[in-house]
Amino acid sequence: MENKIDEIKTQVKYTAKDFASDVDVKWCPGCGDYSILAQTQRTSPDFGELKENIVWISGIGCSSRFPYYMGTYGFHGIHGRAAAIATGVKLVNPKLQVWIATGDGDMLSIGGNHFIHACRKNINLKIVLFNNQIYGLTKGQYSPTSEKGKITKSSPYGTVEFPFNAIKLADAAGATFIARTIDRETKHMQEMLLRASKHVGLAFIEVYQNCVIFNDGAFSHLTDKETKADNLLVLEHGKPLVFGANKDKGIKLDGLNPVVINLNDGVHSINDCWVHDEFDANPTRGFILSRFTDIPGLPTPIGVFRQFNKPTFDGDYMKQIEEVKSKKGKGTYEKLMFNNNIWEVN
Repeated sequence: MENKIDEIKTQVKYTAKDFASDVDVKWCPGCGDYSILAQTQRTSPDFGELKENIVWISGIGCSSRFPYYMGTYGFHGIHGRAAAIATGVKLVNPKLQVWIATGDGDMLSIGGNHFIHACRKNINLKIVLFNNQIYGLTKGQYSPTSEKGKITKSSPYGTVEFPFNAIKLADAAGATFIARTIDRETKHMQEMLLRASKHVGLAFIEVYQNCVIFNDGAFSHLTDKETKADNLLVLEHGKPLVFGANKDKGIKLDGLNPVVINLNDGVHSINDCWVHDEFDANPTRGFILSRFTDIPGLPTPIGVFRQFNKPTFDGDYMKQIEEVKSKKGKGTYEKLMFNNNIWEVN
């Protein structure tokens, strides 16, 4: 049966149109969500799954309309509960490829608890975080990723909160594939989505996404031609950390401190640069990379920060069920409800 399914998968040739629904897309003109939707639909034919085996789950927010627009199964859930619903879907049918579309308010505020435990358990889910650093659907309040001092409708004198660093949070919580991309970097986003689809375990992708109405230009220093090269660092496995318009800047580690070096100063060379290893068994360097956005003067990394393999929650859960069934036989509803471990309250 398994071989037959694999044979069918290789015979079915999808296009991006097969993953588009007939629902009118209702986002603001110019919203970065359009790019995420387009790259997902373009990449989905290469996920290696029958479209009826792909499910998109969401919570509440602009991003959470995503399942309506995908030509797959989907579920628009309640606020912050996408990870919990997705976990249930995965456990009921482990063969499904389950994706989550969520925003910074949805996943990192009310859904924060579900998020960290999904990472900790390493459930075989793919989470795409649309991070625009604002609550867009409710018209512009500061979110858990808004920068300190951000002036919004709910913080007219500037927020006094420190923001969540989503990459650092996912890494610390135990996600086994951690990546970042930007809505304007379409080819790069396609690569991240495809690689996440192949990962077995909790795959987390943070997408910097522009909210053209309530937080326009939040990431312009990473996307504008004039500033992009000096502020964006593309992580590539096995390659030195180099950036700048003329590739004349590098990152070296001075102990555990990342330092920007000038490759044209006659003192430093590319041999001094930190070489990225996304499979590094030591989590220390991945953690340092995740902190780049917290340290003034360092470029913002995009790409795969870290990936590794360990048993998944759903895999071990199903294995345990089979082991118990082999020892005690298949259970029934009657056995469950009328065994000796019940009592009556009079």
